[in-house]
Amino acid sequence: MNYEERDSYGMYQVQGSNGPGPALMGADTLLGNDVCNLQQESLGDIKEIMLDMRTGRISYAVLSFGGFLGVGEKLFAVPWSALALDTVNKRFTLNVTLARLEEAPGFDKDSWPDMADPAWVQGVHEYYGTQASVGDLPT
Repeated sequence: MNYEERDSYGMYQVQGSNGPGPALMGADTLLGNDVCNLQQESLGDIKEIMLDMRTGRISYAVLSFGGFLGVGEKLFAVPWSALALDTVNKRFTLNVTLARLEEAPGFDKDSWPDMADPAWVQGVHEYYGTQASVGDLPT
């Protein structure tokens, strides 16, 4: 199900955005959205959106890949800046091959990483080729 199908309030019916999609989007409507790579391969779907409570910005999307009905799935924290909204297909794209994602640092639902660890933050951004901003680095 895509973000327009999850829009129970009608917020995406407002026209006039200057961007490639709505200027503001409800976080809840993004959960479950598909993520594909530039080769049109499915990389999974967004399970959670992680907010930096100090800055009020989105830091990561938690991407679920593999498994069946939640069993055996692997979770990945993907920097929000690594994702692009594909308004034509109503999904997100991530510029990473399937093989690279399979080798990405991930975790399972019962063993989340310490996302406040500066080394972890830097490692995730380096893996996806994004820059950690000052707000991303714990103080």
